[in-house]
Amino acid sequence: MTNPSDASASEQPGANGQSLAGRYYGRSIPYLPIDGYPGKLFVVEGTDGVGRSTQIQLLREWLEVKGYGVVETGWTRSPLMQPTIEIAKSSNTLNKLTFVLLYATDFADRLEKEIIPALKAGFVVLSDRYIFTALARAGVRGVDRQWLRNLYGFAIAPHIVFYLNIDVKTLSRRVLESRGMDFWESGMDLKTGDDIYDSFRAYQRSLLREYSSMADEFHFRVVDARRSIDRIQDELRRQVAAYLEPAEKPTEPALAR
Repeated sequence: MTNPSDASASEQPGANGQSLAGRYYGRSIPYLPIDGYPGKLFVVEGTDGVGRSTQIQLLREWLEVKGYGVVETGWTRSPLMQPTIEIAKSSNTLNKLTFVLLYATDFADRLEKEIIPALKAGFVVLSDRYIFTALARAGVRGVDRQWLRNLYGFAIAPHIVFYLNIDVKTLSRRVLESRGMDFWESGMDLKTGDDIYDSFRAYQRSLLREYSSMADEFHFRVVDARRSIDRIQDELRRQVAAYLEPAEKPTEPALAR
């Protein structure tokens, strides 16, 4: 018999209002059917320098202390594709569609070998970026948005997508104070100018608009990333706990009549 609390959890809207959390957005991977896997997929999205990795690390430590098994994955971390993508980026010459397909291959490899097995085994999967990074970056570069959504139809709808939102002024200051600006995150491939600082601001402004345009479509939970690390983490933990705990409550016995 199905646990009522499990049923209500499975009916919660996922990252796409038209797709249930934990299900494929569109066409599934033929040899990897999904059938009520017990794991949960939580995504932290946002542009470069917004603090995603820090929040993922803190969230993982907290979940593990609470007794959850956690698997972490992230953009371009596929052992199959990471070396190829790094070589391609170092040349600064490949066209936008080539990069779209490289990123899609990286994601497909991690989905098959990391994300789906972990969900099947009941782990909490924390993803540092997800397909929304690809949609935003390629959208800014003029790739057809519907084509991109069709391309990533094999992705699984996350249970929660946290979007760390920030303004360009705050972001620029953070990046300059930390590691500086690089070619790709400054959008220098778009050739809008020779000044990397001006290019960074223009590119990130466009990128943030892309993310904002997806917020309603994919039901992002928008988090103000201008706040302190601790305050952001408190909010993420509160929302994750609220999602996980109802699904774990035992079914109450029916009253005797």
